[in-house]
Amino acid sequence: MRWNLALSTSGTAAVEFALVFPLFVLVFFGLAAYGVYFGASHSIQQIAADAARTAVAGLDLSERQHLVSDFVDRHAAGYVFVDPARMSVETRDATAGEPRLTVTVRYDVRDLPIWGILGDVPLPDLVIVHSSTVRMGGY
Repeated sequence: MRWNLALSTSGTAAVEFALVFPLFVLVFFGLAAYGVYFGASHSIQQIAADAARTAVAGLDLSERQHLVSDFVDRHAAGYVFVDPARMSVETRDATAGEPRLTVTVRYDVRDLPIWGILGDVPLPDLVIVHSSTVRMGGY
């Protein structure tokens, strides 16, 4: 019996696996890395929104800044993928027009585990910045 290499299918699955598996691993780790990043980004946005809502109770900018920093100090560690030591918070009033308060949170994500997973996957910025603005007074 003659063996014809062109018609043989005995190693097809192994060859297909060898070609597809590296791509599958790259996509899987890329999804995991972006999932962690988006989780951290969502947490930072939520911290900014919650801190801004907390600041509404303040009577002046100084008291609002104290309320915001107190909220962040007490609650930031409870959010997923957030290390309060790597976060900075800024509270400011609007310069003109309606009375508004803006809370801006900056978070350095260099310590997230995603940077070591795959060096070849293009990843987003190293600093997440989210702001939340609330209206002060009125209805």
